Amino acid sequence: MSFISSTQSIPGVQIVPQHVAIIMDGNGRWATNRHLPRTAGHVKGVQSVRKVVQATAKHGVKYLTLFAFSSENWRRPQEEVSLLMRLFMQALEKEVADLKKQGVRLRVIGDRSQFDTKLQTMMSKAEANTADNDIFHLTIAANYGGRWDILNATRRMLVQNPQLCEQPDQINETELAPYLSMAWAPEPDLFIRTGGEQRVSNFLIWQLAYTELFFTEKYWPDFGEAELLESFAWYRSRERRFGRTSAQLTENQTTA
Repeated sequence: MSFISSTQSIPGVQIVPQHVAIIMDGNGRWATNRHLPRTAGHVKGVQSVRKVVQATAKHGVKYLTLFAFSSENWRRPQEEVSLLMRLFMQALEKEVADLKKQGVRLRVIGDRSQFDTKLQTMMSKAEANTADNDIFHLTIAANYGGRWDILNATRRMLVQNPQLCEQPDQINETELAPYLSMAWAPEPDLFIRTGGEQRVSNFLIWQLAYTELFFTEKYWPDFGEAELLESFAWYRSRERRFGRTSAQLTENQTTA
């Protein structure tokens, strides 16, 4: 299943966002402020992942996408990168059985080729074990970049449709969309970034075209259900026009 892009159609707007995407930022700074090693912040951040997964499902969100490791994060100190990989493997070992029981489908998007073979195998097994679930969709972006996503989708599209090389005028959003990493999910309604930074940092840059962007000073280890509900309240205050005017929205609400 491939959803139509928000630049091609007007998606429905609900009180609770259907799809939430989060950049979980601030683990290292959270630890530094407490005179702890940065790695302690990442360990604490795993607990916030568990809390937020539970809270989003509880409040009616259908899709949650978490940016766990970007393609640029390989530039970090080797010790920190190694810990992140270990935490990822530990989470897969401990959490997948519970996710399966709770009806959660887990997917991992990104370029897996740079990961250790064992971790790649664990990712594939976790996806297979939860493939029949449809209550809640949890996606982890690992070694992911939005530009990589678009380039990878373009390459895959051209490999499977070589005639498009000779007919570039036939390339459009409808042709490309099925090859994007998250073609099976609606575009995010709400994007959240913790940690005080106000940028999307190469995360889902195609899919975030009409997403509402919420930034908070809270570091990720301090982000929980209360903060999530704060972002939902802010989301409800937004006027999602998708190119229309406010008058058109009012008219549609009046005639509905």
